[in-house]
Amino acid sequence: MTSRLLQRSLGSPDYDGIRQALRHDTSTPVISVRGLEVRLAVLPLFTHDGRQAVRVSCTGLIGSDLIVSLKDVDQKTGADVTLLVPEVTEPRTFTLEVRDAAGVIGSAEVTVTPQRKWSVFVVHHSHLDIGYTDPQGTVLRHHLEYLDAAVRLADETASWPDDAKFRWTVESSMPAAKWLAARPAEQVERFNRAAREGIIEVTALPFQLHTEACSTEELYRQLRQVFDFPVKSAMHTDVPGAVVGLVDALNAAGVRYLAAAHNWAGRSVPYLHGGDKLTRPFWWQAPSGQRVLVWFTDTPHGMAYMEGNTVGLTDSYELADDLLPRYLSALATRGYPYGPGTFGWQGPDAPREPYELDVLHLRVQGAHADNAGPSIVPASIARRWNEQWAWPRLRSAVNSDFFEHVEERYGDRLAVHEGDWTDWWADGLGSGARPLGYVRRAQSSLRAAETLHTLAGVDATEQISLAYDKVALFNEHTWGAANPWEDAEEAGDSGGLQWTRKSAGAYDAQDDAADLLHAAIRRFGAALSGEGAASFAVFNPGTHARTDVVKAFLPRDLVPIDAPIALKDARTGQILPHHEEVVLPEDWPTRPIGRHLHAVVPDVPGYGYARVDVVAAETQAPEPVDMGTEPVIENEFYRVTYDLREGYVRSIFDKVAGRELVNADAAAGFGQYVYDRYATAPHFNHMSGHVGAHDRTLLGDRAIARNAAVVKAQRTAVSEKLVVELQGKGVDWLRTTIELHRGVPRLDLTYQLAKQGTPAKEAVFLAFPFAAGAPAAWELTGGVGGPGVPRVPGSAEYMLPIRHWIAYEDPELTIAWATMEAPLVQLGTIHMPYAPFPPTLEEEAGTVYSWALNNIWDTNFPAQQQGETTFRYAVTSSAGVEARRLGARAAAGLTEPFIGVLTTGADAEAHEYVRVDHPDVLVTSLGRSPEGLVVRLQSLAPRPVEARVTLPGLREAQVSSGLLTDLAPAAVDGESVKVALPACGVAAVWGTCEDR
Repeated sequence: MTSRLLQRSLGSPDYDGIRQALRHDTSTPVISVRGLEVRLAVLPLFTHDGRQAVRVSCTGLIGSDLIVSLKDVDQKTGADVTLLVPEVTEPRTFTLEVRDAAGVIGSAEVTVTPQRKWSVFVVHHSHLDIGYTDPQGTVLRHHLEYLDAAVRLADETASWPDDAKFRWTVESSMPAAKWLAARPAEQVERFNRAAREGIIEVTALPFQLHTEACSTEELYRQLRQVFDFPVKSAMHTDVPGAVVGLVDALNAAGVRYLAAAHNWAGRSVPYLHGGDKLTRPFWWQAPSGQRVLVWFTDTPHGMAYMEGNTVGLTDSYELADDLLPRYLSALATRGYPYGPGTFGWQGPDAPREPYELDVLHLRVQGAHADNAGPSIVPASIARRWNEQWAWPRLRSAVNSDFFEHVEERYGDRLAVHEGDWTDWWADGLGSGARPLGYVRRAQSSLRAAETLHTLAGVDATEQISLAYDKVALFNEHTWGAANPWEDAEEAGDSGGLQWTRKSAGAYDAQDDAADLLHAAIRRFGAALSGEGAASFAVFNPGTHARTDVVKAFLPRDLVPIDAPIALKDARTGQILPHHEEVVLPEDWPTRPIGRHLHAVVPDVPGYGYARVDVVAAETQAPEPVDMGTEPVIENEFYRVTYDLREGYVRSIFDKVAGRELVNADAAAGFGQYVYDRYATAPHFNHMSGHVGAHDRTLLGDRAIARNAAVVKAQRTAVSEKLVVELQGKGVDWLRTTIELHRGVPRLDLTYQLAKQGTPAKEAVFLAFPFAAGAPAAWELTGGVGGPGVPRVPGSAEYMLPIRHWIAYEDPELTIAWATMEAPLVQLGTIHMPYAPFPPTLEEEAGTVYSWALNNIWDTNFPAQQQGETTFRYAVTSSAGVEARRLGARAAAGLTEPFIGVLTTGADAEAHEYVRVDHPDVLVTSLGRSPEGLVVRLQSLAPRPVEARVTLPGLREAQVSSGLLTDLAPAAVDGESVKVALPACGVAAVWGTCEDR
């Protein structure tokens, strides 16, 4: 087989086919005679002397002397010619005639119509995949070399006409920051000067993020980079989704323009979910009322940020002259310039209104690939083009040039869309479930670590920010090589190397977060300590007071293991029941020796602590009681019954409300392990973009875990716990731990599974069918979603990437469910993972399917995953509590666990460091500023609210409307300041306190 035969045998789209489809679809057959076919296209091409173009293409029996003419107007010799007619302001008929030496072959009456006079902003950039085409370090070094080239090309074309000068948009700011730190001062000044002059533009996002994986604070911190020139726009490219919180974060950084290029690549059907109504450009508005002006590349079937490459702008003037006018004509006359099937995905056609404006943002890369370097070709084409044609006018532009042009001319007439903009590739987050879980734990630990460092008087801002940067680098959208199943040392087959580094980054980030929290606990404890006996400051990193379990370590060198102890609440003198897990040297010689203490501490103030003293007791803490094999546990709030044979929770009975929380008639049991296998082959690049699933045919197998065996059923002074192990497909073993703590109105569920590695296409779901209607609300990054909450049209609907919680609400009872490690959910049913994503089960309004992990990918994401992986969930219920508030409460036990800080001789029985009086406003963390404390706030409320923030000793305050430093003075009343927060918005109080 020849290489050509091999290439043409593959299913991926190729430029030749795409371009030929564009030529065919934008021309009309006008003559067909004697084996000759003549097609005509009236194009938006205008000369400087006031004529417009008609392009004629002849195929079939063609001689070298073929003459094509518009009778009495213009004629040319050749098979493909461009004829010029005087510009028309209304349709006008001409006679087209084709002849050769023997005479007229054929003729036809043709109509020339008025055409738009376009302005095309050619935005030259390189799409940054940190990996994919090469190992990560190689890619980043190449991007620094691209900036060397960009500076040189800018200098070389400085004397060219302004519209033709080489301009370069740095899609992601991290390479620019690295370059500026690594180049000589003279080069840096050349770069800065070019940036100030609008020749080079650095955009706001450090790299292309899966924003669905980001926490709100992480998102803001990634926009903190400061340059010696303004940063006015952002680019968001390839597979990432755009969370609603991005709008507020960009505004806080002074950025109001966003160029998005979602790479559908057959993976989506946005036009079946409102995407056909999403006009471009548009204003994207957050619940806060802030908005950004958005341009998005608009093909439902692929190409995205390769639009300009497709029409020849990186190849040659001749190819661009052929294709670009056709592309503009297609935009003006139909909804999408390319029909179905052009890019390999054979979806339904996409009806849509034609593009309305006469201005276009057209991305171009220096080659037909990700991570392509800069090229002089697009600027050279613009130079020659503008000499040849008056319209369309090509401008070699930076990103913000287009937005400033559009805002000035059309800003008040553009559509406004609100809400989350969930991407169709977000399911890839489930392809690296274990490292993603580590990253999500790190996000929570970093907030607590910064808070405790701050309260200890230590400024850890820089270390915290660097740890967040590692978290964000894992959340960067490139999760693997082009062919992730390969293990070469370079190029797109370096899958093993790339995933090793990528996943190691997640574990490194979690280690950094754990190290910072470990240090913060010691520093905070030291700040409280004096001379005296051991005690614990039980710190609540959540906003509101609550009763919860604390787990703390008491080392044997402080209190001997054989010395009986009790835990006394210093506020009340009450002895708190506790449970001890002793670490003996003969059992764990490699671990610190002492006692792990578990106790439930009541009413610990939010962002404060209650002191629990270690006192002598007459007897040792009681040993756990074996509860036998009866699979039932309970506390004051719930009774939970497990079905051993079927392998799920049969009942969660709310004893206070007198109500069952589990839908017993659901298709799946509560907490049931569901394993799906798909009848699609692994190890074929972009295969999932070519697979259509209109029914369940490709669902090759569905299995559940059954026949559980009780491993542990015990009652302690603190809790009742049931541990069962099950056997199921896809795992070596599956362990479920169900726990209820005394006095805590929450059910905790932990699933540990020893995942078997396989390249086969698979997915794991954990089912949670509630006896409830549809969810009322769920947490997003920077916002709250719900059935009545707007979403950007075309967003993915079959799956939902959430932060942590979903809540159900009816007049009698509110139920909340929370997840720690697994953000992907499907509501009501399980869908096929291939477009158009049909359901595989009947709809059940109250069921949440946690999409714990999957392996449906064949490019960019890891080819398989294995090893012990943990997923934690929580359930709570309460009458009369609003859904958003209960959702946050359910998540707090997972994301904001009590912290037992070992102290000696602490004076205060309890202390509250910050208080907020509005139930919908959360404190996310405390940080340091040169003047004192920074209190970061986030609102869950669907409307603007005002909250009073109280800090002991507060004497001066400033308030920022974001989490960055746009500060305004605020009046201090006593020790409080009022803060206005927009709907689902954020703010920060910068306070100076007497004792800080």
